[in-house]
Amino acid sequence: MTAGPRHGRRILLLWLPASVIADLLIWFVLGPHLPPGDMASAATNQQFDIKVMAVMAAPVMLAVLIYFGYALAVWRQPAGDETDGPPLHGNTRVQVSWVAATSLIVLVLFIFGTVELVGAHGAGAGEGPSPIWKPDGSPLQVQVIGQQWKFTYRYPQFGGFETSQLVLPEGQWVQFNVTSLDVIHSFWAYQLGVKSDANPGVDNVAYTKPTHTGPFTVRCAELCGLWHGAMFDTGQVMTVPAFRAWATATRTQLAAVTAILPPYATTYDPTVVPQMNKAMVKAGIAGANGYYYPPQDPAQP
Repeated sequence: MTAGPRHGRRILLLWLPASVIADLLIWFVLGPHLPPGDMASAATNQQFDIKVMAVMAAPVMLAVLIYFGYALAVWRQPAGDETDGPPLHGNTRVQVSWVAATSLIVLVLFIFGTVELVGAHGAGAGEGPSPIWKPDGSPLQVQVIGQQWKFTYRYPQFGGFETSQLVLPEGQWVQFNVTSLDVIHSFWAYQLGVKSDANPGVDNVAYTKPTHTGPFTVRCAELCGLWHGAMFDTGQVMTVPAFRAWATATRTQLAAVTAILPPYATTYDPTVVPQMNKAMVKAGIAGANGYYYPPQDPAQP
C-alpha cells in the first residue's frame, strides 16, 4: 500500500517561514510605528505590549489561514465525486499537539499579562487612589480636574495654581491625580499613553515619564454631555529648565486667582465648586457649574 502525502509536514513547511517573516516584519518594521508611540514611558510600555501580542497572534492567524487554504487546494472534492469521505476516529498526535500548543499560549499570556499588570503601567495607571507600584523619588504631581466641558490642572508643588495648560518636564516622573467636579469624564493623554477616568469624589492615580519634548493630545474619552466632543486640548512636554520657568511665571501670574481657590485636595466636594468656578472665571476659564462653551458655540451663556 502506497503511503499518502504527509500533509502535516507540508503545512508546517508553509507555516513556519511565513510565521518567521511575519513576526520579523511586525517587530522591526511595523512595531516602531504602533500606537500610542514612544513619547512617554507609559506609551512605550503599551507599544511593547501590542508588539508582543501581535507577534504571538500572527503565527496563530497564519496557521488558520494556511490550513484553510491548503484544505481548499488539496482536499477539494473533485467534480462529479459524490462519495463519502473515510470515517475519522481521531488522531492522538494532533489532539495532544493542539492541547499542548494552546495551553502553552494561554500560560505565556497569563504570565506576561500578570507581570505587566503589577508593573509600572498596570498597577499605577489610573485605577484608584492607592496604586501598588510607585516610581522612585518624588514625581511631579499634577491634578487633572474634569468638568463640563474642560480639563484644568493644579500643580500643588508650585503653590497649587490651576490652569487650563498642561505642561510637563522631559525625563521626570509625573503623578496624575485625576478627579472630577461634576459628572464622569475620562482623561486621555494619547501620546503619553495615559488614560484615567475622572470620577466625582474619587482620586485616580496614574504615572508616566515623558521621554520626548513636543505637543500631545488630550481628550475626554467618556460621554459627559452636550460638548463632550469638543472637550479636547493640546499639552506640551518641555525641557526641565523651560518647564520650571513656565511654572514659576504661571504661579506668579495666577497668584491672585490661586488665593481664591480652596486648599489643594485630591477630591473636591460640591460645596467648593462655586468657589473654584469663581476663581476660574477670574482666570478666564469657565467651567464647573458655570460650564465651558467652546468658542464655536453660537449661543454663549
